[in-house]
Amino acid sequence: MLWPFSRFRKQPRAPSRCTIEAIYGMIVAQAREPLFYRALGVPDTVDGRFDMVLLHLWMVLRRLKPGHGDGLWQALFDHFCSDMDANLREMGVGDLSVPKRMRAFGEAFYGRSTAYDRALAEGQEPLAQALDKNIYNGRDIEKARRLAAYTADAIATLAGSDEATLSAGLRFPDPAQRR
Repeated sequence: MLWPFSRFRKQPRAPSRCTIEAIYGMIVAQAREPLFYRALGVPDTVDGRFDMVLLHLWMVLRRLKPGHGDGLWQALFDHFCSDMDANLREMGVGDLSVPKRMRAFGEAFYGRSTAYDRALAEGQEPLAQALDKNIYNGRDIEKARRLAAYTADAIATLAGSDEATLSAGLRFPDPAQRR
């Protein structure tokens, strides 16, 4: 039996487009921080920049956890997908190739997320090894260790923020502290 007033029950409010764009903009801005490329040796390439966006997106999404709150996790992930689609089209990738590339982006995100989650659960050195493999192509464990320390700091900072704070002004630690 349906409760007669069920249609008046307060439904969770979907996050606003402005909120999603602001959070995603902060993720991308942090991923573009020049210190990652100069001081931490992240390759300043399309792939290196993509990996930094994925790393920061993973940190924020792991904080938000899917299925909780007001749909912020899903809306943020959807915005990432839309941004990647738009970037591919802007780079001149044809309509027939975009779905294949988008599938590869999704696989990259979920593969790295799984690897980073597993590594983080085991400690900072396994996280450094996962970052070395995915970002530095297995060539610079020392810089990967510094990036892992930054990542641990960022995760701790995000964990100390509630969703309202995240929506109002996402803050990441300064990567210069990891030089």
